[in-house]
Amino acid sequence: MVKAIRMTETGGPEVLQLVEVEQQKPGPGEVLIEQKAIGLNFIDIYMRSGLYPVNLPFTPGSEGAGVVLEVGEGVEIFKPGDRVAYCAGNGGAYSEQRVINAGKVVHVPDNISFEQAAAMILKGLTAWFLLRRTYRVQPGDTILYHAAAGGVGLLFGQWANHLGATVIGTAGSPEKMELAKAHGFHHVINYREENFVERVREITGGKMCNVVYDSVGKDTFPGSLDCLRPLGMFVSFGQSSGVVPPFSVSLLQQKGSLFVTRPVLFHYIADREALDTAAGELFDVVGKGIVKVVVNQQYKLADAGKAQDDLAQRRTSGTTILIP
Repeated sequence: MVKAIRMTETGGPEVLQLVEVEQQKPGPGEVLIEQKAIGLNFIDIYMRSGLYPVNLPFTPGSEGAGVVLEVGEGVEIFKPGDRVAYCAGNGGAYSEQRVINAGKVVHVPDNISFEQAAAMILKGLTAWFLLRRTYRVQPGDTILYHAAAGGVGLLFGQWANHLGATVIGTAGSPEKMELAKAHGFHHVINYREENFVERVREITGGKMCNVVYDSVGKDTFPGSLDCLRPLGMFVSFGQSSGVVPPFSVSLLQQKGSLFVTRPVLFHYIADREALDTAAGELFDVVGKGIVKVVVNQQYKLADAGKAQDDLAQRRTSGTTILIP
């Protein structure tokens, strides 16, 4: 038996209960992992609350790192004892052990700790597909990223700075503004006290941004569109404040023939080659010290509800992990 967080209904943090469950053996194409650290993400809250439908009973969690205990039939690229990490969109991470499709797992280099790997694999791959695939950031680009002091934001800022962009962020407190500035952001706007559209206009001398990355949603729309120059791209990849309201596509023409996309990481890493390329580029920039991964908060697995509540109430900054 192993301990895992289970929910039998959707709702608030109180629906997350620590229980003992029987651990299954890995089937064909699967691996069994003893988890050393588990990542915490907003998608976990979306699933817990019912915003993203799940089949109950359900164990949340999208990323983790640990050691392979067993491999199923047909698995050749992993063996017991391998250091690995994974990200998956179907939950299951909030557990001492888990079985997962080997196609979602990657090898972790020796110079990356389990805590770093669990804290960054989903967030880091998110930063990767935003910066290198959805809109390929080039030297000289001016970009805006909302929630700059969040887990993805702190990785994103360092990476975008390294790529030669002028990186503008938004944050909700002086402390978070300073944190973002320490992680690659050249300019940080306090969205609680300033009009971020006007500040972007001031910072850019009226030229505005090539691309806006927005995981906030309702509260930052349509202001994010107003921060774009003609032919700019609005990348909506989350909705921490609520969904973006419906709008007419003619609005994009009116604001400068803008592009809009709602990308999902798992479409960008759907096969082994794409996943290995993404993870390789991520581990490379982290291993070289270009992107530093710092775990700002740790909670016991049993305290997953409190961890999620602190994240939802924006009492955390940067990356947070659960320790089984």
